[in-house]
Amino acid sequence: MSAHTTDFAQALRDAGLRVTPQRLALLAILMDSADHPNADELLARARALDDSVSLATVYRTLSALEEAGLIRKLTLESEPSRYEITPAAEHDHVVDIDTGEVIEIANDDIARLRRETLEQLGYEIVSQHTLIRARRMRKS
Repeated sequence: MSAHTTDFAQALRDAGLRVTPQRLALLAILMDSADHPNADELLARARALDDSVSLATVYRTLSALEEAGLIRKLTLESEPSRYEITPAAEHDHVVDIDTGEVIEIANDDIARLRRETLEQLGYEIVSQHTLIRARRMRKS
């Protein structure tokens, strides 16, 4: 059992979830993914490890992992939801409207400004997620 698998198994137990091969596989796939895969992409990757995995299993597992706070669902308006391991530090996402690529951006200045603005209004951030739709600038 790898260190990741051991960590994932403990995270599942800590979240009150049963440790199953499907849950471990999806967590490992998400941990190793830089592209924020959707359910169909996760299914294809999971089937490369275990061809008995079904789309229904992927959706049930994603739902359980999201409810437990182990993963985060990124809802994009007209596209299938994408998934990532719940980040240790908050970050925003940019979606390239031409390619669909999802890019993470972390910026301490943006986070500080967001926090200070809400504090001035008498609020504390509980959670946040910013999704920016953008198009790559054409070189002139």
